[in-house]
Amino acid sequence: MAELALILYLGYLALAFGLRTVIQLHKTGTTGFHGIGGRPGTAEWMAGLGFAVALIVAGVAPVLALLNVIEPIATLDTDAVRAAGLVMTAAGIAATLYAQVAMGTSWRIGVAPDERTQLITSGPFALVRNPFFSAMLPTVLGLVLLVPSPVAVFGLIGLVIALELQVRVVEEPYLLRAQGHDYSDYASRVGRFIPGVGRL
Repeated sequence: MAELALILYLGYLALAFGLRTVIQLHKTGTTGFHGIGGRPGTAEWMAGLGFAVALIVAGVAPVLALLNVIEPIATLDTDAVRAAGLVMTAAGIAATLYAQVAMGTSWRIGVAPDERTQLITSGPFALVRNPFFSAMLPTVLGLVLLVPSPVAVFGLIGLVIALELQVRVVEEPYLLRAQGHDYSDYASRVGRFIPGVGRL
């Protein structure tokens, strides 16, 4: 299963970040990639760095399992758990791609303070304000269930913390400044990651 998890993860990165960046460049002339923002030590910088580290750890976990460097968590090392992980990963990848398509040319990685994009509130954005991140979490959780190890769990926890920081400290304040009442009204009706939960 570690080999399958690694293949799925690399495919996920290639589609969700690589292909999407190429599409964005073709449509807009820019990649949409703003990288890790903020000064070192700030919450914004920690969110970006944490996100990058969590993604690296998530990829390292199946490699370590393939090399027999780490042992799986025994209680999670069952066929039923792995099957659930496979279904969850596949569903998460599909949901991620759907969210990216719904974003259109407003898709970005990171925030540029002087940039203004269209506020998307339809499709999956009518259910949650951050459907890309909402889909990313079950994808990585599914990979953890495919290769249940302490390293994989650490990567998942790191991703949750990084996404919370990114959304609460970086993206929401930016959107409130950039979109004003339109965003505050939208955020008062639609949950952050889960429908109805985390409305502003």
